[in-house]
Amino acid sequence: MMDLLTSPEAWAALLTLTALEIVLGIDNVIFLSVVVSRIPEKQATRARRIGLALALVFRILLLSLLVWLIGLTAPVITLTSVALSWRDIILIGGGLFLIAKATHEIHTEVEARDEEGEAGPAAGAFFWVIVQIIVIDMVFSLDSIITAIGMAQDLEIMIAAVIIACVIMYVSSGPVAKFVAEHPTTKMLALAFLVLIGVALVADGFKFHIPRGYIYFAIAFSAAVEAFNVLARRNRKKAA
Repeated sequence: MMDLLTSPEAWAALLTLTALEIVLGIDNVIFLSVVVSRIPEKQATRARRIGLALALVFRILLLSLLVWLIGLTAPVITLTSVALSWRDIILIGGGLFLIAKATHEIHTEVEARDEEGEAGPAAGAFFWVIVQIIVIDMVFSLDSIITAIGMAQDLEIMIAAVIIACVIMYVSSGPVAKFVAEHPTTKMLALAFLVLIGVALVADGFKFHIPRGYIYFAIAFSAAVEAFNVLARRNRKKAA
């Protein structure tokens, strides 16, 4: 342990891996912000905390099961000359879930249906939100940790990077969720991001890798344009 604390290579690996985990956590934060937007604020805060706690637990649990996790990359089925592992199947399932969830939310926003008729009892709605968070946390955690395994050899470094990234996700999730709830066009943009991320997960599952840099650049560019739109609307209201 002391060797790691005094090793420049270990610190460089920690910083690099932490930055990567934060970037990969953007998907988690966007999904959380969208999925909790349809329940009361107090429940939304609680659901967000539970979701981020589960994200941390899943990541550390997967790190402690490295041998089993690496085994998930072994092919188990072949479809049209493409060998799929359990990891691929989970990514495909998670991607399809994200696409379906985002499409349903977009349809609901466009149709402008009554939220009360759709949400059901508060307890039931809260439970359904937690179920969705658990499903997507498992998918994102798997993707995140397999990436971490490829970048670092020391379990301590991987756990430290995951904890730091989850703390930053926790701090940023509240303001992001509040901003999404207050600006309907931003929510639509976040839903479009989820469709994009879902497509990338499905493509990864079928061995067609879409460089994440392209996706995150598109997200950053669109978010910057939307930020200018929000600022312009605010200035027009002040002028009026």
